[in-house]
Amino acid sequence: LGQAVQVFALCVSPACCEIDAVRRAFALIDRYNREILKYPEWVLPCNRYSDVQDALRRGKVAALLSIEGGEALAGGVEALRIYERLGVRSLCLTHNARNELGDGVAFSETGGGLTPFGKEVVREMNRLDMLVDVSHLSEAGFWDVLETTSQPVIASHSNAKALCANQRNLTDEQLRAIRDNGGVVGINYYPAFLTDDGKATQEDILAHIRYMASLIGCDHIGLGSDFDGIPTWPADVADVTAVEGIINALARHFSPKETEQIAGGNFMRLMRGQS
Repeated sequence: LGQAVQVFALCVSPACCEIDAVRRAFALIDRYNREILKYPEWVLPCNRYSDVQDALRRGKVAALLSIEGGEALAGGVEALRIYERLGVRSLCLTHNARNELGDGVAFSETGGGLTPFGKEVVREMNRLDMLVDVSHLSEAGFWDVLETTSQPVIASHSNAKALCANQRNLTDEQLRAIRDNGGVVGINYYPAFLTDDGKATQEDILAHIRYMASLIGCDHIGLGSDFDGIPTWPADVADVTAVEGIINALARHFSPKETEQIAGGNFMRLMRGQS
């Protein structure tokens, strides 16, 4: 398999009530651990940067956990601390809808941002050295996060709105703010986020990367994919086996250092800052 770092996102549906959301999160963490244990020769679960380094030195895939959907907190930062102890390194605060932390992009018309609880969660994530993920947030919520956080944030799977007007993508102003915050944007491979007509190829992924590189620099771009969360894929990027082709294409447009940064180095820089 070669050297690779893979984030496994535990998606907790906005439709879950509080107890169901927690049960769902625990069930997914249990499933993750059981699957990882089946393949110890290939994959190692990682909770810290040192674990990632160890996995890569041993030629294994470094597996990391994240949660998509603040519903999993069931309204309390206590749950956040428990998830952190179980190895969760990042939390996407909302999905597209509204939850106890704030409004998602589907509620942007209300102008709602983070709730007081949402801001408390961001501050506690900073204390725990967890990565705050602003993908799916309403624009007002995005700016609330940037005003609240004391650490770099990520938009783990979002693209440039200048190239595709989908509500899930980020404006130039938002992209510059992530740059100024020291954060990273992970490119999403979903065709509906790559082009306005929803038809895409690898070249459209590269177009978003090139656009962001010209706007915010190569220090703030990564590969977000969203392979486990999208219903369709670019015509020539059907699964993870196509990533090597994307990286080879990057190498034709960018320097070796820039290619390494985009291919994972920038996200690793943020991981390195975690205790």
